Amino acid sequence: MRIAIIGGVAGGASAAARARRINEHAEITIYEQGPYVSYANCGLPYYVGGLIQDPADLLLETPESFWDRYRVRVLTHARVTDVDPNSGNLRYEAGLDAREARFDHLILAPGAEPIIPALEGLERPDVYRLRTVPDALRLRDRLDSSSVRHAVIVGAGFIGLEMAEVLHQHGIAVTIVDKAPHVLPPMDEDIARFLELRLQDMGIVLHMSSTLKGIYGAVNAPVVELTSGTRIAADMVLIGLGVRPSIQLARQMGLALGPSGALQVDPGMRTSHRQVWAAGDAVEKFDLVTGRPQWFPLAGVANKEGRVAGTNAAGGQATLRGAVGTAIVRVAPYMAGVTGLTEDRARRENIPHRVLHTIRGHHAGYYPGASDLLMKLLYHPADGRILGAQAIGTDGVDKRIDVIATAMHGRMTIDDLADLDLAYAPPIGAAKDPAIITGMAAANHKELLVDSITAEVLSQWMKATKPPVLVDLRDHHELVETGVIAGARHIPLNDLRSRLDELPSSGPMVLYCRSGHRSYVAARILRQHGRDSVYNLSGGITVWRLTQPTTALTAQKA
Repeated sequence: MRIAIIGGVAGGASAAARARRINEHAEITIYEQGPYVSYANCGLPYYVGGLIQDPADLLLETPESFWDRYRVRVLTHARVTDVDPNSGNLRYEAGLDAREARFDHLILAPGAEPIIPALEGLERPDVYRLRTVPDALRLRDRLDSSSVRHAVIVGAGFIGLEMAEVLHQHGIAVTIVDKAPHVLPPMDEDIARFLELRLQDMGIVLHMSSTLKGIYGAVNAPVVELTSGTRIAADMVLIGLGVRPSIQLARQMGLALGPSGALQVDPGMRTSHRQVWAAGDAVEKFDLVTGRPQWFPLAGVANKEGRVAGTNAAGGQATLRGAVGTAIVRVAPYMAGVTGLTEDRARRENIPHRVLHTIRGHHAGYYPGASDLLMKLLYHPADGRILGAQAIGTDGVDKRIDVIATAMHGRMTIDDLADLDLAYAPPIGAAKDPAIITGMAAANHKELLVDSITAEVLSQWMKATKPPVLVDLRDHHELVETGVIAGARHIPLNDLRSRLDELPSSGPMVLYCRSGHRSYVAARILRQHGRDSVYNLSGGITVWRLTQPTTALTAQKA
């Protein structure tokens, strides 16, 4: 049996290693058009930043190590130009030579390619990208060999923000440009806004909702011009506008593409041709949350796809149920994670959902060093099934996002989340972990123990002819520290029962505190004293301040 694998890195390299473990006697060859067959592309920013010193540490496998351990033949600098899956022939270029090879089974793993718009200046020597090891070597060499004082990053996604962290830690002034309205386009505005405010505190300049026109000026003194007319002088430019699936070979072979535009595969990673499998960033995923095809280029999913494709191409049997799109990014000291649906995507795809926010310490509050963890959860209003989550903070983000990703894989509900038995020790977590608290809050939400309202909805409601009564439940010093929502009445929670007669007996009221916990307690008090139209502001004034204005004036008393 001859197995040809086009492309290495996560999908192709995983497929080759798995195919060998399944079939010791197969003849396996990887055709990789670049100089490296298997490397940690997610580690590239940290090599550029010097946290990883030796580029060899990024190489997970080499042609020599593949042969020594797996007896897999690796051809680097081998670009496959033509494939006939019916005859089992492929053609590839190796240097100046054009060669042919035969195969019985084929695995496609060409990955994704960077999005490079047709704009002036993008091929300049002082404009950089970060997709491959050679990209990282070139960028590291520039930072090591010359004085870079100001860098412009075009693209506010994961790579763009990781590079912003790296450059900032090198003492380089950073400006980020993106046509999206906020950083981290795969996340919702309120969560992304939390990070934006911290980036600005770090001195990083943001030009959001801004489109690149071109890059001009002398070499090593580029001037980035936006379509708005804004011109930004810099010493170097990094382009990180995202990627798209590399599907040229798939098109040439006549393979079916899915609605996302990526290569269509079944759960066994087989394409529309029965002798061809595929894995990695060129492949469409099955979204476990929506049950629909989706495309997200993530290394963890690519590795699992390679494992399945390698198993089946070698004669075994394996399937992959799908994925939920879990991702995380760090801009030290902050981390932001996402899994499943965002509110924005749920709206665009008309998926019924409810939203709530929670804010809790990442470990027990009485133990020194607890820091706020902001979580946003989406669940289905009919059955309580968890649809997605986002989290941001300085510690513990990965643990909670991973817990919820696991819950979604198991099709768990918010009640199941509230019932989880998670590890607890004061320096590490809390008896009521933030993930569990989020499940409990969602269960209260679903059982109508409290009606909640998001900051976005409240801001629109306040423009109505008869806006709701706003009640701030915080202590007075908190109002002075963070401001209030304009027009809010101030009644500290502990005084509420003695001051019920100061509030209207009917009509809508919106309650808020710092995080939404005290206002939940207040809502329960008021509901049981005959006030039926009471709403709790989700995430309290902490979330409100991310997207809405506050006033520094002390709130008037009721």
